[in-house]
Amino acid sequence: MVQEKIAKLIQKSIKVAQKNGAFPEIIIEHPKEMFHGDYATSVALVIGRSLKKNPMEIAETIKSQILDLEPDFFEKVEVVKPGFINFFLSQQSLINSLNNILKEKEKYGSAQTNKTVVIDYSAPNIAKPFGIGHLRSTIIGQSIYNIYQFLGWKCIGDNHLGDWGTQFGKMIVAIKKWANKEKLKDLSIADLEKLYIRFHEEIESNPDLEEEARVWFKKLEDNNKEAKEIWQTCVDISLKEFNKVYDLLGIKIDYVLGESFYQGKMMSIIKEANKKKIVVKSQGALIIKYPGDKLPPAIILKSDGATNYFTRDLATVQYRLKTWKPDLIIYEVGVEQSLHFQQLFWAIELLGWAKRNKFFHMAHGLYRSKEGRLSTRKGKIIHLESVLQEAIDKAKKIINESETGKDLPDKEKEKIAQTVGIGAVKYNDLSQHYTKNIVFSWDKILNLKGNSGPYLQYTFTRCKSVLRKSKTKINFKNIKDFNLEEKDILRTIYRFPEIVQEAADKFSPNLICNFAFDLAQKYNLFYQKHSIIKAETDNLKMFRLGLTAAVAQVLENSLSLLGISVPEKM
Repeated sequence: MVQEKIAKLIQKSIKVAQKNGAFPEIIIEHPKEMFHGDYATSVALVIGRSLKKNPMEIAETIKSQILDLEPDFFEKVEVVKPGFINFFLSQQSLINSLNNILKEKEKYGSAQTNKTVVIDYSAPNIAKPFGIGHLRSTIIGQSIYNIYQFLGWKCIGDNHLGDWGTQFGKMIVAIKKWANKEKLKDLSIADLEKLYIRFHEEIESNPDLEEEARVWFKKLEDNNKEAKEIWQTCVDISLKEFNKVYDLLGIKIDYVLGESFYQGKMMSIIKEANKKKIVVKSQGALIIKYPGDKLPPAIILKSDGATNYFTRDLATVQYRLKTWKPDLIIYEVGVEQSLHFQQLFWAIELLGWAKRNKFFHMAHGLYRSKEGRLSTRKGKIIHLESVLQEAIDKAKKIINESETGKDLPDKEKEKIAQTVGIGAVKYNDLSQHYTKNIVFSWDKILNLKGNSGPYLQYTFTRCKSVLRKSKTKINFKNIKDFNLEEKDILRTIYRFPEIVQEAADKFSPNLICNFAFDLAQKYNLFYQKHSIIKAETDNLKMFRLGLTAAVAQVLENSLSLLGISVPEKM
């Protein structure tokens, strides 16, 4: 990366400017305005404060040393008050970056490491339809997986299905009371949802149902035959429906290890917690009390002897640590679980398994309706499959009405509509920081214009169209001068590897969205103002084709990391 190279140059130069004293952290940033350069650093100010010397003099020394080391890498290096150093990349450096993109293609921006990450994402609940609320965890988690894999990490995706817990006591009671058990396998996931909703409606007038559900869940934990058969049928029905949605979204998760997988793996943890004296009895239950009462206690064994979600999560962590030995475990789970994960990560540290900084909870915001939070219990849920299908239908309508789309074969239209529609839904979510709440709006989520997935896909297909029409192999010599639009693209496109790394460091796919949208805008402005195939000279034509190919490649790489496909035509 260019940023790393400049950091190393600064590091070498500082040894001359600062012969003693603590070595400062080198922070290099992109100035907000391009006329301040491609990069800037305030390291001279830090050294000046440390040594009580004039930062302007230190900055000038660093500048001089850098230009001696790499005279051709920069167009200029300037020092500005009170001690900032601004770096302007040379034309040759920008051309070199362009050539790197054309050479490395889909690998441009990638890296290598020997680290391992486990990513817990999607995790829909059995016996409930795949709602719009699970979209966030599914596509954000997949994007984080893609980004880390691109950077060379060994990635392990784990779909921790909600297939255990007290809700299954409720489902068993509802099925026994209001469903035909002989035809249970014929039920759809929508039927299971209706039964779940009915249970919560009935409980308002019959509170005893709650206790009945607890009894049946305990039976399930104790391997009661009837309870296990009903539970397994619910799992089979649900997985069949979930896989339809995953196929539509293009999602493939390495492992599907639901909560039920950890049955039989919890009692040893409870014994270990007892032995290490991190649990106490409270009203018949076993709880973890945190030092200084900085967090509320966490129950790991209920008063009736049943385990809970927290115990199962401890078993899950233990399994992941022993099986995969990860350097990092990421949980892509909604913000409503924040306290749970604080308790979980601290409990892991108290048990001595790992430090808390080995775990990160991506606490995504929630999808909400205009009336408030979406809820399965109250029947206020928007089914994801219907959202995806409507997006595809809307995309197909737009393709049918477009000049280029009218003449496409129906089969190709269908394929493009799916790519564009699903891309629109994904990008609408991924372009916003994961912590934000999203108010569900059909108009917004299916908007195919402006800052959207389809806009980026269209820019990609525009680039591809230009390259197809040119019918020539790209080969250009050095260009002496760039116009403003060409330079804007060149000064943007080389930053892609840095953006990918930053997106990983900050767990923020939206940074890739922002970058790709900015690049697409700059290319479209260039396309509108300048001829490419009919450029003034053959060399200029070749250069602009090279620029077009590089933009297409970086857009494709960006969208691939977001889990969004690109059509060749649109």
